[in-house]
Amino acid sequence: MRIFRVLNNNAVVVLEGKKEKIVFGNGIAFQKKKNDIIPKEKIEKVFLLHEQSSAKFQQILATLPEEHIELAEKVISYAEGYLQEPLHDHIHIALTDHLSFALERIKQGLAIQNKLTNEIKFLYKKEFEIGLWAKEEIKKELDVVIPLDEVAHIALHLHTAKLGGHSMMESLEKATILRDFVEQVENILKINIEESSINYQRLITHLRFALNRIEIKKEFEPIDHDMLSLIKDKYEAAYGCAKAAVEFLEQEYGIRFPESEVAYISLHIQRLTNE
Repeated sequence: MRIFRVLNNNAVVVLEGKKEKIVFGNGIAFQKKKNDIIPKEKIEKVFLLHEQSSAKFQQILATLPEEHIELAEKVISYAEGYLQEPLHDHIHIALTDHLSFALERIKQGLAIQNKLTNEIKFLYKKEFEIGLWAKEEIKKELDVVIPLDEVAHIALHLHTAKLGGHSMMESLEKATILRDFVEQVENILKINIEESSINYQRLITHLRFALNRIEIKKEFEPIDHDMLSLIKDKYEAAYGCAKAAVEFLEQEYGIRFPESEVAYISLHIQRLTNE
């Protein structure tokens, strides 16, 4: 391979036919110029982006701090190994750009906020764990401590980059639905739910699987009539809360839960009130 354009010390553009490819490697372009040959042993990653994306990524590689780019690539490589699946090439643009901007904001003392951190943590557990790994790497490499809200942002980028996965908007909507449901429960029962509690985690996990069932149009498990009556009578307040919160989701998002699911959700809500 011959260099067509040097982007930085670790990235170059090569031409194969009429297609531009971006080639990564530690120090691959050090003291190199156009038409120099790239040693094969230096090549760590090669990928082809669509023309519009390629131009954007080349701009990012040429303008952002190299340590930010290297860090983003390290996170992406770790994520692909941890998830045991390739990520969409666009992650190289999205995560690099986002991460560099976040690091600059932290450097300037600006707060990073994410109201959906807890929902993302439970919805996308593996991706959040990768974000925690990235948090440690950033501390080690740059001596910068990122907040958990930024860990959640990283997790969301990784989740949406999984091939065949949801878009960023779809992923955000699911997290927002869970946040809205919990807020409805808090408002109806006039309680503050402790987001680190095991019962909160159980509720979020149950709702996540319920939303997935609705999404793939899978039937819900029926509930025995006597059990349903018992729940309605014994846990009247929790059942009424669950029903009201479910009706809110139907009005806001067009999501319809069957009565059996309302009953199961009310059991989780009852556990929360017991706390």
